[in-house]
Amino acid sequence: MSISLDGFVAGPEQDRDNPIGVGGLNLHQWHLAEPLHDADARMRDDLLKRRGAYVMGRNMFGPIRGEWDEDWRGWWGDEPPYHAPVFVLTHHAHDPIEMEGGTTFYFVTEGFESALAQAKETAGDDEVAVAGGASTVRQALSAGAIQELTLAVVPVLLGSGEHLFDGVQDPGLEPLEVIHSPNATHIRYRVGR
Repeated sequence: MSISLDGFVAGPEQDRDNPIGVGGLNLHQWHLAEPLHDADARMRDDLLKRRGAYVMGRNMFGPIRGEWDEDWRGWWGDEPPYHAPVFVLTHHAHDPIEMEGGTTFYFVTEGFESALAQAKETAGDDEVAVAGGASTVRQALSAGAIQELTLAVVPVLLGSGEHLFDGVQDPGLEPLEVIHSPNATHIRYRVGR
């Protein structure tokens, strides 16, 4: 996850015009700018490598709140970058959405544990990744479901927004690797010393 120096993974006032909140896009310039620094390219490639399945929150999937009253198919266009099943946490049932490139969004109303169990069953021996956003990562940390956490610490202060560690007890982060560029410091942690 990309995170500001003050601990936010999204800025305030998230909406269609600012899906990552006001100023939130600044957190992702490390992997959007061209040409990419070697360290950033390496981390982007790791971020985009194929996994067996994903879990994400509804806020990451899109800006629609409450009942599904429009045909929203995610922020990523016709071919999302996941290329695997994605289990989206929501309070409102929705039929699966099959996209190009192998991504199918499944909507889970029974909570994080159910979404994770479905993702693990679908992935088999392959890796399951928690794609975000902040609330979903907090739930995963609280459930002890994350073995490794990679943070791209970006030299930006957002001041407010979605704080990653609100209400999370210290998960025991042990740094395994640190690489940096002028755009971000990438830290891979083992969770649970």
